[in-house]
Amino acid sequence: MSTFTSSSTDGKNGTTNRTMNATTNRPRHGAGNTRTTKATRRPRLSGMTWLVWRQHRAAFWTILAATVLCVAWMIYQRGQMMDFLDAYGFPAKSLDDAGKQFDPYVGAFSSVTTGLTAIPVILGVLLGAPLLASDLESGTAKLIAAQSVSRNRWLATKLGLAGLVVTVTTVTLSAVFAWWWSPIKLHYADVDWTSREFFNTTGPVPVALSLLCVFGGVLIGVVLRRTLAAMVVTLGFAVALQAVWGYFKLSLGDVVTATSKPVSPGTTITFPSSVPRTAHVLDTSYVSGSGKLFDLTTCTDTLSEEATTSCMKKADIVGASIDYIPISQMSSMQWFGASILFALTAGIVAFLIIWGHKRLV
Repeated sequence: MSTFTSSSTDGKNGTTNRTMNATTNRPRHGAGNTRTTKATRRPRLSGMTWLVWRQHRAAFWTILAATVLCVAWMIYQRGQMMDFLDAYGFPAKSLDDAGKQFDPYVGAFSSVTTGLTAIPVILGVLLGAPLLASDLESGTAKLIAAQSVSRNRWLATKLGLAGLVVTVTTVTLSAVFAWWWSPIKLHYADVDWTSREFFNTTGPVPVALSLLCVFGGVLIGVVLRRTLAAMVVTLGFAVALQAVWGYFKLSLGDVVTATSKPVSPGTTITFPSSVPRTAHVLDTSYVSGSGKLFDLTTCTDTLSEEATTSCMKKADIVGASIDYIPISQMSSMQWFGASILFALTAGIVAFLIIWGHKRLV
């Protein structure tokens, strides 16, 4: 509210001086103003971040909702498994003696891990490929380039927001699944920790694979500039990436060799207790006195025990060896491999930023 004041007439000069003073009342610190202040302090998306989120909100919300449902299911399954383990008497009683009683919980692992291993492929095809390809195909990219906002900012916001959603999703799923698996991780030998169902779904690996698939899909979309074609090619890229990763991942570990006492062909080889039950065995062979390795089928085609003994003496077989990777190396292998995948992802992002500044539109 403003107050206006007019002065009186000056008699000597016969002129009238009018003075207008405006005084604005400051808002009082009342309840209404407190509510306004609190409302303005709530975190809200704005500017380019709001625009990108709104453009892809259906995909983002679908990913987050699916993550919440999957987390809830894993928490429920872990509770069921822990109830069984407590009633069974684990870890005092070995799970090897549980037999078919534990099969339903192994089946629950299998159903969840099947979905988790497909996440990088799904995110690459449904989020990465259309992220920029749809804008380039529809002409939205040209409209953005004509505005005051720079192309670098638009591109960085797109990549950053998509990367944030993917990271939050995969980190959450990886942590919850590792929490579910941890009670039996070192005790249940029937689970192969080097398989893609467990190695690719825990630690940093799912995050690294998902980011590489997503940003690889973005790059494919930028090159092809057609959404459907980019999705098809990204599908092939993501599948090939997982195949190559599965082929080379065992080379990330250090192979450990253990030897046993002399044995007879065809009998069970007993290795020292230093070999963990959950170790991933790479190879088992007979060893000669000179260190030469022989296949386990050596001397098994003989017809008598005397012939077998003679064959072993002739080959100078003195024992057996086993090459394995212990589960204790799992974490270091995952981080080493993930660092390579992260480096490849960073290279793709850098290329997108540099190329996008010049030739994106």
